[in-house]
Amino acid sequence: MDGLPENNTVLIAGKIVEGCVFSHEVYGEGFYTFQISSERLSDKADILPVTVSERLIDMELLQVGAKVDIIGQLRSYNNYNSKKNRLVLTIFAREIRLMEEEEGKNENQIFLNGYICKPPIYRKTPFGREISDILVAVNRAYNKSDYIPCIAWGRNARYMANLQVGSNIRVWGRVQSRTYQKRIGEEIEERVAYEVSVSKIELPDRVEHETEGQITETEEA
Repeated sequence: MDGLPENNTVLIAGKIVEGCVFSHEVYGEGFYTFQISSERLSDKADILPVTVSERLIDMELLQVGAKVDIIGQLRSYNNYNSKKNRLVLTIFAREIRLMEEEEGKNENQIFLNGYICKPPIYRKTPFGREISDILVAVNRAYNKSDYIPCIAWGRNARYMANLQVGSNIRVWGRVQSRTYQKRIGEEIEERVAYEVSVSKIELPDRVEHETEGQITETEEA
């Protein structure tokens, strides 16, 4: 991540598990989406959506089973297709390359520099694990912002629980997927959420004055 000045940078490698489909067009430039599987250190894997411009790579090369290495950003947009407005996340590729099969890269890193835009939600699991959820607004060009859900554990969760809306925060972690169930009337619907699992936090406004402003705690689930 060092040397990349962006306030929203994703470095990720994975195997394509769902092929390209056309998404949309902007000023004559076509964009396509596909899904990759990014393995964790454990036996689990995150299935993550990727958006790529047709100008970056030949879409015919992005076949199921191909391994890709991506530099990009985690972006959000509003989906108005359903009855209720939903926040949708995707990894927006700015560079992409095909990987050789023998490359054993297992990269999944993200850096965000943004602002807390909702009060943090702190809770404990039935097993006593501490969790905090925050929503981070990251500025983008043309007066746009991306709204990125982040989740922290343990000491990081306790620290984030006390942060105020509007605080500038830097976050390091990984992009992950999580399945959950939502009741809609009498039906139970399984959905997938995407979020940043936080491993390190820094508050630029405090880092010069508080050693507690930077905490490192890795959570691998």
